[in-house]
Amino acid sequence: MIQSKATITAMGTYVPDRILSNADLEKMVDTNDEWIVQRTGMRERRIAAEDQYVSDLAVKAVEDMIRRYGVSVHDVDMILVATSTPEYAFPSTASRVQAQLNIPQTGALDLSAACAGFVYGLQLADSMITSGMYRKVLVIGAETLSKITDYTDRTTCILFGDGAGAFLLERTEGQGNTLAAVSGTQGEGGLHVYSSGLSSEMNGVSLQGNGRLVQNGREIYKWAVRLIPEQLPKLIAKAGLQVEQIDWFVPHSANMRMIEAVCERGPVSLERTLTSMEYRGNTSAASIPLAIQLAVDEGKVKQGQRLALFGFGGGLTYAGLVMEWRVPDSDLTK
Repeated sequence: MIQSKATITAMGTYVPDRILSNADLEKMVDTNDEWIVQRTGMRERRIAAEDQYVSDLAVKAVEDMIRRYGVSVHDVDMILVATSTPEYAFPSTASRVQAQLNIPQTGALDLSAACAGFVYGLQLADSMITSGMYRKVLVIGAETLSKITDYTDRTTCILFGDGAGAFLLERTEGQGNTLAAVSGTQGEGGLHVYSSGLSSEMNGVSLQGNGRLVQNGREIYKWAVRLIPEQLPKLIAKAGLQVEQIDWFVPHSANMRMIEAVCERGPVSLERTLTSMEYRGNTSAASIPLAIQLAVDEGKVKQGQRLALFGFGGGLTYAGLVMEWRVPDSDLTK
């Protein structure tokens, strides 16, 4: 009996029109272009309009996917949206996506895993399909981080941007995309990056920010630079591969200094690393699909290549996945 597999059949992305450049930030806080580029590798971020919310960005990414691949989403039977910036506590962002796309019969579920959310979504979609429960799953990573950013805080406002990416996974017979997955959490580190909600304290410590994003960048940096070089070789080995068989490493695009430090410690070099932060900023759950789409459009990612995805952030939580790229070329990239 041939086992059902989950295969990525289409992808799309979206970023808002408004650009927030380093020159713009120089007028808002005590900073400058040289310092920002040196510390983060970022030159621009995209910012959602005042009346544009995360479900709007998510829908735009799906519409881009439809435009690129000519696929239909009206028979999707599950929508997974990874986001930290829903416009409502409830209803879910996924249910808003369902409404805007007018998908008649589908489940709808939000994932709250911050910057690891999109990879968690791919893991969950793969499990849903290979278990036989679902046939066609839409996975979206979308953020409007500008809406929870404090633009008087020079340490965080230079980092974050808005965007969305969508992957369509379908049941196929035979070989799928996913080769291996890992995940983990160190919840005691949740105080290092958060946006407060109903509770005003965590672990007995009073929270700051009044709902705005608060981050201890130094602690996140130390955690990520220690964690990823430790976990990535395990993930690659779990896939039955050697490090040199990985064509592209796709980490969450937190900032370039962090990614450079991770790659210096190995196992994958910076030359084989895909990022999206230079002109998109840190887009949390959207950063990995944005990086992949940019690389596909540039002709870097090719059929049969192996990608190691690794999301990490608020929680503190992480999720990694090794996949073989079998996504068909769209009419726009042929």
